Amino acid sequence: MKRIVVRAPGGHAALELVREADPVPGPGEVRVAVRACGINYADCMVRLGLYTAAKDLYPLTPGFEFSGVVDAVGTGVTKVQHGQKVLGYTRFGGYTSSIVVSERQLFPCPEGWSFAECAGFPAVYFTAYHALHKVAKVERGETILIHSAAGGVGTALIQLGRIAGCKTVGVVGAPHKVELCKELGADEVIDRSRPSGLWPEAERIAPQGYDAIFDANGVQSLRDGFKRLAHGGRLVVYGFAEMLPRGKEKPGWLGLAWNWLKVPRFSPLDMTTSNRSVMGFNVVFLFHKLDLADRAMYDLLRWVQEGRIKKTPVSEFPIEKAGEAHRALESGRTTGKLVLTL
Repeated sequence: MKRIVVRAPGGHAALELVREADPVPGPGEVRVAVRACGINYADCMVRLGLYTAAKDLYPLTPGFEFSGVVDAVGTGVTKVQHGQKVLGYTRFGGYTSSIVVSERQLFPCPEGWSFAECAGFPAVYFTAYHALHKVAKVERGETILIHSAAGGVGTALIQLGRIAGCKTVGVVGAPHKVELCKELGADEVIDRSRPSGLWPEAERIAPQGYDAIFDANGVQSLRDGFKRLAHGGRLVVYGFAEMLPRGKEKPGWLGLAWNWLKVPRFSPLDMTTSNRSVMGFNVVFLFHKLDLADRAMYDLLRWVQEGRIKKTPVSEFPIEKAGEAHRALESGRTTGKLVLTL
């Protein structure tokens, strides 16, 4: 088997390709011959040593989602069969050509979806589902604002927000990202690179404020977003992409410290008197609650089958070019999902 290993945190060269023997599944486990694995911004943070959940786990293999073909099953496995096309999620270890996971972490690939499209599905859609339905608990008719709307989780939030009956407003950082969000069903799209800026446009669209704002930026937009919440509004934080400076091989510690200092601290007194809430989550720390993923994936795959979830663009990179893929994601210019192929 081939897999990417990060022996110690570092730049793109830290993504080392190694060859090892295929793993052997134990009772209740399944080995999957991986055909594609999804790339998430958290993988870049793992590579840099900035991801809390990966602390003290090096050397490790990044990756939270994958797709492929079942090629071996352990005793007691009943959910999947040898030769079946599956997609799955894992707590690290996804950048590989062969992976062993519990059968509960696997689901059938939707009919008509490529391996690359399947590999980019589990982590981002589970994150979006959890953000909407378990954290913010959105209701039909609410107005929601989605930052980084043309990215993996952003495109999922647009579609799931539409299915939930919400008015969805996407925020993107460049003109070429606007059309994708509209195609996926966003009611409004704000290009924050335009002279009018983000917040004047956001106020024009929703003068009474937003019922929920979903923010993976983590630095610049949190405080201003909190101010634009309606009464009863929820600011949901699920990432800190702005902690990593764009276009640099490795962030400087001084810059990281400065960004950390700029992260706002919210007062419980302010939240109480203004009837606004700040919520945060990371599904990696919910890995022990497999029932959450079971329920989410049941709904998500049903919506795919019903045609309510559309495919999003996928950019493919061979696993040998994992560093190039990370560089592309960190540039902030990509849309849709990036995956590694084998």
